[in-house]
Amino acid sequence: MSTSFLCKRVVSLTNVGQMFEISKTQMHFLQNTQLLIFRSFSSSKQHSFTVSYLINSCGLSPESALSASRKVQFETPDGADSVLALLRNYGCTNTHISKIVSKYPLLLIANSEKTLLPKLEFFRSAGFSGPDLVRIVVGSPSILKRSLENHLIPSYNFLKSMDMVHENIVKAFSRSYWLTGKSVQDTIASNVEILKEIGVPMSNISSLVAMHPCAVFQNREKFSRSVEKVFEMGINPLRVTFLKAVQVICGVAESMWEHKLQVYRQWGFTDDEIMLMFRLDPLCIKSSEKKITSVMDFLVNKMGWEPATIARYPTVFLRSLEKNIIPRCSVVKVLQMKGLVKKDLCLGVLGCSEENFFDKFVVKYEQDVPELLNVYQGKIGILELGFVSEGVREKKQL
Repeated sequence: MSTSFLCKRVVSLTNVGQMFEISKTQMHFLQNTQLLIFRSFSSSKQHSFTVSYLINSCGLSPESALSASRKVQFETPDGADSVLALLRNYGCTNTHISKIVSKYPLLLIANSEKTLLPKLEFFRSAGFSGPDLVRIVVGSPSILKRSLENHLIPSYNFLKSMDMVHENIVKAFSRSYWLTGKSVQDTIASNVEILKEIGVPMSNISSLVAMHPCAVFQNREKFSRSVEKVFEMGINPLRVTFLKAVQVICGVAESMWEHKLQVYRQWGFTDDEIMLMFRLDPLCIKSSEKKITSVMDFLVNKMGWEPATIARYPTVFLRSLEKNIIPRCSVVKVLQMKGLVKKDLCLGVLGCSEENFFDKFVVKYEQDVPELLNVYQGKIGILELGFVSEGVREKKQL
């Protein structure tokens, strides 16, 4: 039954009610029903137009368009067209617009001249033009709806007061969810002073604020304890690693910290070796239990390497097992078993660029080991070549 037919039936019923002088309560019910049907019809039409516009003009997929239409609806394209034209005028491509609208569809109903243009002009006047401006808008499109006087200008002045370089200011604004007002900035400024007092370079601090603002947006007492804990671990405050460690300590709960230590212990690492790994690359503590287990299973059970050796290269837990670790370690193991490279050549090769590793370990030795390229590409396993390391163990059952 069509909506228009239902509407006509309600009108007809209302007229009949008036003819037969039915009660006021019944008449009120009929009139309200008529109103609800008209509203439903209008809303459905509006929703259909919005979804179509999001697909055809903004490049969203049908699924994304339907999701976005739950947050914003409009009946005519005029306002949204004006917003899109403004974004394109400031360097946004169709791909950028699709990302912006997906993240913040409400931007389409903003007043392009009164609300959006002043913010874009402010960024341009502050030196954020071209790719930098696009990066900010795509990263955090809701920033264009924030107050220029109460939010954007004070936030910009705050970041500049920290001697933050242009690139880090761009990063900070593209993560603008944290730039919420003076109270937040006061908290960050207070914690920044703690870092400055122990000699952390301002350039490192500004990078932390730009990239990981949540780490410095904490209760001063809690933040101070975290910094003190990292300092007592013997990590040099002058190094970037110090702030990586602070970031991890601030972001990992005590229970999770203990759990990760236990996971590493189960694979044979001593507490001293775990702390060595943390000092070398604190982010190894943030690797998931699944990632740690899969990496150790390959390195220990298939490659035959000892935990003490692996402990010197904690970045291994941050790399892709399939794309980086397995192909490179397999090549190295074959070369070691052939006596073509030193036995102590280990996980340091994971830090090479793709091109450098390929030239240095695959191309260089492909005449000595014709199957090496196939090993690197995963087409042949080292066991298929008949190479079995004496140190390979049975797979551990955790």
